[in-house]
Amino acid sequence: MKLKITTVGNSAGVILPKEVLARLRVQKGDELFALEMPGGLVLTTYDPELVDQMEVAEQVMRERRTLLHKLAQ
Repeated sequence: MKLKITTVGNSAGVILPKEVLARLRVQKGDELFALEMPGGLVLTTYDPELVDQMEVAEQVMRERRTLLHKLAQ
């Protein structure tokens, strides 16, 4: 599905068609996550458990940056 980036105040935004909102089971005012995956970005609904997991992952990545960089080589 092709989406267009538009101006929203001093920022940019994407208008989600009602079909996308229905598939995500969200409505105006709900929160979404944009997760970076190997194939691109994935939009997913807000999940408090995922928030906790992402905070832990980000902390580990900050603290073990050098080790993770070496493992990636």
